[in-house]
Amino acid sequence: MTVKPSLSPELPTDLDKNRLPQHVAVIMDGNGRWAKSRGLPRIMGHQRGVDALKDLLRCCGEWGIPALTAYAFSTENWGRPLEEVEFLMTLFERVLQRELEEMMQENVKIRFIGNLAALPESLRREIAKSQAETSKNSGIQFTVAANYGGREEIVQACQAIARQVQQGLVSPEAIDESLFAQYLYTAGIPNPDLLIRSSGEMRISNFLLWQMAYAEIYVTDTLWPDFDRVQFHRALKDYQGRHRRFGKL
Repeated sequence: MTVKPSLSPELPTDLDKNRLPQHVAVIMDGNGRWAKSRGLPRIMGHQRGVDALKDLLRCCGEWGIPALTAYAFSTENWGRPLEEVEFLMTLFERVLQRELEEMMQENVKIRFIGNLAALPESLRREIAKSQAETSKNSGIQFTVAANYGGREEIVQACQAIARQVQQGLVSPEAIDESLFAQYLYTAGIPNPDLLIRSSGEMRISNFLLWQMAYAEIYVTDTLWPDFDRVQFHRALKDYQGRHRRFGKL
């Protein structure tokens, strides 16, 4: 896979390695607009978007950021043209097949979150294989949100807890934020410190609604296929210029 030229694998000297986000989440927006602006079919934008994500994943590993979560396909994306949806499902499957060996070599641990039961069976097999084979890797935690919706995630967590209460396994008084988080798709994954959204859209689009409570948000006008290490450097520089108070003084 061809990846765009980027900065050195070394952390830029103007970034403080002790103040890097421990978990970066990305909303990869603008693939279709990138392709349209070049007179290309939308699917070409999605293919280039995969290259950008792969380079960002490697960059996080090289620069010392231990977790990356990517919003790959939302529960609302089923409303796109059938041809585009089918292409995306096939693209996800092919990328997993092609990249698994390299993820193993680079010690990447991959995990998928969302309503995976609704995905095509062949894709679910590749997801299960990639999760199983990388489960013991100790490098970057790479989380892919596929058929994911934040509201749906919260509803399913409520339903699961309600069943536990109904069976007498959990008392209502025991329900707190810590317990609730255990029933989310992201159980065991730290909340994001930084959310990056490309293409200039100023919304979070039903992504990690619970987990984003105190994430810093960075929006760039850059379309996702053009998001490279130069853009990531700018996002991290902006992040390090903020004072995170978490609701306190």
